[in-house]
Amino acid sequence: MAKRVVVGLSGGVDSAVAAWLLKQQGHEVLGLFMKNWEDDDEEDYCPSRQDLVDAVSVADVLGIDVEAVNFSAEYKERVFAHFLAEYRAGRTPNPDVLCNSEIKFAAFLDHAMTLGASRIATGHYAGVRERGGRFELLRAADSAKDQSYFLHRLDQAQLSRTLFPLAHLHKRRVRDIARELGLPNHDKKDSTGICFIGERPFREFLQRYLPRQPGDMVTPQGRVVGRHQGLAYYTIGQRQGLGIGGPGLPWYVAAKDMERNRLVVVQGHDHAALLAGALEAEQASWVAGTPPPGGAYSAKTRYRQADAPCDAQPQAGHLKVRFQAPQWAITPGQSVVLYEGEVCLGGAVITTALGAAAPAGAEAA
Repeated sequence: MAKRVVVGLSGGVDSAVAAWLLKQQGHEVLGLFMKNWEDDDEEDYCPSRQDLVDAVSVADVLGIDVEAVNFSAEYKERVFAHFLAEYRAGRTPNPDVLCNSEIKFAAFLDHAMTLGASRIATGHYAGVRERGGRFELLRAADSAKDQSYFLHRLDQAQLSRTLFPLAHLHKRRVRDIARELGLPNHDKKDSTGICFIGERPFREFLQRYLPRQPGDMVTPQGRVVGRHQGLAYYTIGQRQGLGIGGPGLPWYVAAKDMERNRLVVVQGHDHAALLAGALEAEQASWVAGTPPPGGAYSAKTRYRQADAPCDAQPQAGHLKVRFQAPQWAITPGQSVVLYEGEVCLGGAVITTALGAAAPAGAEAA
């Protein structure tokens, strides 16, 4: 049945093809371009002006109307403030997860409803399915592009009004369609990361908002091997930018000692301090609205990670996961997301990695 569908047009090729597919299905399609960041927007790092030009050009080719809406105030309040608070606390947040649940499928959805939409759609690689009166979030057919990890906080109300036209397509085919249609952005480079950071040096960006607090880099035994610029500027598993010279295996960040402002580092990718067999997580969010039963599932602790078999014990707002094999660089602040086959069940924010070597240099005086 034909519907009025508002599509989030980002200026990229994925959302453009999603809009075309919906038109082919007979829907009345409107485009909505979201501006979520205003600071230093004149720089190349966050080229929203060019993205808007591309979105308008695509809409012209497709024969649809497009509206630009500014959600930058909502973004700063609901996403960026949380982003900074997490880094201050020594964690590594994933703002894309929060942006989806708070902006793209909340503020955007609310605005689309005022335009008379019955559904919204985006160019995400994921799927949605209704089964037994409930809506399920599914992996995309293109496993290399699947974005269900970033969408795991969506709820029943949001999914019931959402379409993912690219669910069954591979990225290569999406590019081919865009080229065949003569879309002006058919060969546009995919965006990477979150807009307000973009391609700029991450530490340089954070220093605008979080002051430098230098301290020692130490081994798990407390031996000082270097200096860090501030714990907020590093993440678990980080190798680049440590500035530790000398022979031997490369150095990695293993933990943060917030109390003594120490960055714990180890040598070697497979060092025991980088491996953990279990984790605890809070702020659990379940697609079905209630936690799944405890048992065997698969999980991801970061986006670009293969599924890891595990035993999960979901509770109200809390999640414990024990993996069949140790996992590398489990990072507080990141999301652990549970899957049952092709279905994304939801997830939670990692608070503690369990089973890793003692991380904080407690042996040192």
